[in-house]
Amino acid sequence: MIPKSSQEEFAPLLVEEVIQCFRKRWDATYDVKLAVRSKSLYFQVMWRYLEQLSYPLNEESYRNNLAKVLEVINRLGQAPVVRRWLSNTNKKPKVGKALSLKLEVTEGFEEFVL
Repeated sequence: MIPKSSQEEFAPLLVEEVIQCFRKRWDATYDVKLAVRSKSLYFQVMWRYLEQLSYPLNEESYRNNLAKVLEVINRLGQAPVVRRWLSNTNKKPKVGKALSLKLEVTEGFEEFVL
């Protein structure tokens, strides 16, 4: 589950932590991605999920993809922002509509997102 203490809040986001959050909140392990638009970076929770029969990745590949996304978020110092957002958003991903969080990043963030 998402840590609640202020000390834990600043810890890096972990794959297992995010998976547990998704399963507890939405009963599904949603896909995530980072999107760059007009020099802005967005963390997106997509509408497709690991438990779907048509989902293109197996669990290992899903975890690897999630780890890559979380590595960028952690390196940019955005773990607390994403953690709070995941814990507090009232929305749920729907077919054709991802949840999107604009991240506050400094100039040059592109080196982390290739």
